[in-house]
Amino acid sequence: GNYGFQAQPMGVPGGFVVPPVQNQPNMQGTIWMPIPPSIPNCPPGLEYLTQQIDQILIHQQLELLEIVIGFETKNKYELKNALGQRLYYAEEDTDCCTRICWGAARPFNIRIVDNLGHEVITLQRPLRCSSCCCPCCLQELEVQAPPGTTVGYVVQNWHACLPKFTIQDEKRTDILKITGPCVVCSCCEDVNFEVMSLDETCAVGRISKQWTGYVKEMFTDADNFGISFPMDLDVKMKAVMIGACFLIDFMFFEHAGDKRQRAGVW
Repeated sequence: GNYGFQAQPMGVPGGFVVPPVQNQPNMQGTIWMPIPPSIPNCPPGLEYLTQQIDQILIHQQLELLEIVIGFETKNKYELKNALGQRLYYAEEDTDCCTRICWGAARPFNIRIVDNLGHEVITLQRPLRCSSCCCPCCLQELEVQAPPGTTVGYVVQNWHACLPKFTIQDEKRTDILKITGPCVVCSCCEDVNFEVMSLDETCAVGRISKQWTGYVKEMFTDADNFGISFPMDLDVKMKAVMIGACFLIDFMFFEHAGDKRQRAGVW
């Protein structure tokens, strides 16, 4: 399919607590992006991604319980535009046993809601092998928008030394490639995963794990990410790139909290 990008340089589930809808700062300083109008042939809720959006910032929220006792809680995230306005709110849907037993390799559902509290994107990660020595059972993530309607997949590709992924549409057609650095280490600088054209000759975007300082990096796994993509990229593929960012977070940057939890339990 033609997804419109051009190569260029670089209901609410149970237990959800959705912040109030408003376009002015609330007590926590949150500003929601104004609700966009409906757009024909656009999955409901993805209209936010068509409003001249070429960058998304994802901030994982700090959890006090996790900091104090090292117990891994459900991950929660804010998704914002370049102006700092919140587009979506995301929360992991897993049980305590899964988080303890499987750590960062755990299967999960992540539910992403808009500022009306409607679940607009669901990310589903099955339990897969996390070792590069087992190429027959690599990581995969399915993106649904709205929930129940698959719009694409993020599939890990086997490589001896590089993190590599393919972004696919709902028909499993390859659309984009993602390549990370040989050593995925966040030490005083951002870690960049380049989003490439299908032939890997031109960069069309980037997923960056942003350096947040020694204290936050050492004692928490609350990470900040930035996603950049062509403004005219199809909204479905923008949603799949959001899914790719979450998968990369769990695969490479959730292990600090996982080690602290396992030390506390065992």
